[in-house]
Amino acid sequence: MGKRALLNIDYTYDFVATDGKLTCGVPGQALEDNIVAITESFIEAGDDVFFAIDAHMNEDQLHPESKLFPPHNIIGTRGRDLYGKLADVYEKHKHASHVHYFDKTRYSAFVGTDLELKLRERGITELHLVGVCTDICILHTAIDAYNKGFDIVVHKKGVASFNMAGHEWALGHFEATLGGKVV
Repeated sequence: MGKRALLNIDYTYDFVATDGKLTCGVPGQALEDNIVAITESFIEAGDDVFFAIDAHMNEDQLHPESKLFPPHNIIGTRGRDLYGKLADVYEKHKHASHVHYFDKTRYSAFVGTDLELKLRERGITELHLVGVCTDICILHTAIDAYNKGFDIVVHKKGVASFNMAGHEWALGHFEATLGGKVV
């Protein structure tokens, strides 16, 4: 039987804080206690927890997102800091062997990273997803996970977006098209 892991995606200042550069605002802020509780439960159970955090260069006009969104999660800025109490959880546990933090530069946490390698070497088959935005980075990560044969569990009270229609659509897509569970 495979093991489970938590992917904690982009729950950062720029994506959540009221004055964040690409914030989902109140819906994202409302997740804080749930994301913290879910993350702590995985860490305390000894399950692997991966923090997959968007990383962009300042004024990178070659990155495809530069045509779609304002600059956000710029390396070296407060915008990349984990939001609220999640930052404290990470600081407390960052030296644990089962807590991992890595940069990602595309919507999917799999693209251009060694995430799949780390999951496979640990025997992980079930991925639990929390973070933002439901219909962008969570969705694209879930699609890649599905295509790579992982089981997907999305925590409904652990995901949000600045696009409510997209959020609702993605929740349905996780179950109906990717065979995932929304809990």
